[in-house]
Amino acid sequence: MKVLHLAAEVFPLVKTGGLADVVAALPPALAAQGADVRLLLPGHPAVLDGVKHAKTVATLGPAFGAARSTLLLGRMPKTDLPVYVIDAPFHYRREGGPYQAPGGSEWPDNLQRYAFLGWVAAHLASGELDDKWAPELVHAHDWHAAMACAYLAAHPPTAAASVFTVHNLAYQGVFPHDDARLLGLPARFMQPEALEFHGQICFMKAGLKFADRVSTVSPTYAREIATPEFGAGLDGVIRGRNGAVSGILNGIDDQVWNPATDSALGSRYRADALAGKAANKAALQAEAGLAPRPEAPVLTVVSRLSSQKGLDLVLAVLPELLRHGAQLVVQGTGDPSLESAFAIAAHAHPGAVALHVGYDESRAHRLIAGADIILVPSRFEPCGLTQLYGLRYGTVPVVRRVGGLADTVADGETGFAFGEATPFALQAALERALQAYADAPRWQALQQAGMAQNLGWAGPARAYLALYDEACRARRDSPRQAPSL
Repeated sequence: MKVLHLAAEVFPLVKTGGLADVVAALPPALAAQGADVRLLLPGHPAVLDGVKHAKTVATLGPAFGAARSTLLLGRMPKTDLPVYVIDAPFHYRREGGPYQAPGGSEWPDNLQRYAFLGWVAAHLASGELDDKWAPELVHAHDWHAAMACAYLAAHPPTAAASVFTVHNLAYQGVFPHDDARLLGLPARFMQPEALEFHGQICFMKAGLKFADRVSTVSPTYAREIATPEFGAGLDGVIRGRNGAVSGILNGIDDQVWNPATDSALGSRYRADALAGKAANKAALQAEAGLAPRPEAPVLTVVSRLSSQKGLDLVLAVLPELLRHGAQLVVQGTGDPSLESAFAIAAHAHPGAVALHVGYDESRAHRLIAGADIILVPSRFEPCGLTQLYGLRYGTVPVVRRVGGLADTVADGETGFAFGEATPFALQAALERALQAYADAPRWQALQQAGMAQNLGWAGPARAYLALYDEACRARRDSPRQAPSL
């Protein structure tokens, strides 16, 4: 099957979170199982710099406010996977991140920038842009890519089916209704039964309404988003799709995340030879400025600093953790109030609490390898990758029992889970974890049970190929179309 994946980011070129890791790892896993897979990316500066052997395959001309744009075809670094890049300097060659200006505000033309991405995918699927290759299925990732599903639905003769994956329903791509005229779609798409959302236009809704199949990144999250508590206002839309919504757990790239081969680590180790983990712990304590106490349990947080991630709960239980002799190392960036609170904690407790503001991929590997426990106390979590990295590295996860965290961490067997998003519940789970840590044989059994799990992408890739077959059958039987006026 010929499959086109489109997304706003991909590791190692552009990364703001786990989406980039998934888009980097899933397509090669599909290719390894026989699929003919290509990527489509916006031409952000790091993408244009990183893609190899890029050549022009089509002139896109003026579109979505850009006077000049071309479609390039090259190869991804490391995997050598074919990748299309939209080279539209007016839209994508900017300082700052893929979605935000350097000051942190959203780019005011994000509607045009990411509608363009979906528009190009639909035209690739129609065979207009590359006469040597056209996908049978378009796989769009998160709201930035969701408009591809609407553009495909606007042209029913297009043969390609579509799958839309929700990586995080909280980020929806909502824009003023008056800007709908910039999308180039018929007026019938601007109804509540289509893209209209409380008087605005919602890109996420384009994927939910018009994809032939919708997936999320864990089975539990697929059930959760159909409820008002987790549905972010779109639960009714999701319930309306009935059996078309499913959950497939993310994997991890076990070539990148492997403590036996990880070049970021000073000492490598395996489940049956854990001595190297103790050496990484000592190195982490030295790097982070923690007291060199091998007996102290070291906890880590590697996360976007936000309320969603439940990090206020960590701050609430920190005094009790320190009373138990634990140490904490945090890496992340986000909410200024959380950054400030962790900075104050690090200043107040030198040698016991350390903070690195920002994201450093190599440091993340060292933190996860050197810590004993990784904290993921999220209020909601579609899948979560850091707990998977923790399992892979023998770093026992303590998680809230939601989304993919519930699907991947077995309480008392590979980690510890708690229910309510309260400091009391988190503290109870941490006390159980610290009791286990004090029992060396039990702790090693927990580590080895986590490390023994198959967390790679081969299984998820098989599940996606089956979903692609479903989507193609659905497209043949009943193509998704906008309602009539």
